[in-house]
Amino acid sequence: MRNLLAFPDESRIWIYQADRPFDQSDVDAINEEIDAFCTQWTSHNQDLKAIGGVMHDLFVVLVVDETQSSASGCSIDKSVAFVKYLEQKYGRMLLLRDHVAWMDEKEAIHLTPLAELKHKLTEGVMNMNTLVFDNLVATREDFLKRWTTPLGESWMRRFV
Repeated sequence: MRNLLAFPDESRIWIYQADRPFDQSDVDAINEEIDAFCTQWTSHNQDLKAIGGVMHDLFVVLVVDETQSSASGCSIDKSVAFVKYLEQKYGRMLLLRDHVAWMDEKEAIHLTPLAELKHKLTEGVMNMNTLVFDNLVATREDFLKRWTTPLGESWMRRFV
């Protein structure tokens, strides 16, 4: 995602995980739509300094520099409506929160229902050091430091 490092640490972030990867042919088009949305995204008639993009062909990420203007409830509603539009246009579910994205030792990303995490550990497919994606991070700083974190250090550990 372009320019993320130019945003302050306290910038707000939202991560929407798809139920399956986007087709590579769609990623460029989705990124263009995200750029267009971010350039016209407003809060109380004030432009938001925002960026976004598709990461790992699976995550739609939106970032707002709230030192410029804060995202209000209405502006967040606009972003959710935009995400719902992407869901419909590209045939992906982006608002479900019941699957964990995780990386294997070859850095391939997998999706597993939260309810099956314990089974994955029992099978030896995952362990407490397996990197999981914590899509609940709220700031740019947290995104950079702990978007990927060992399962044993994440909120998801309570499901194993």
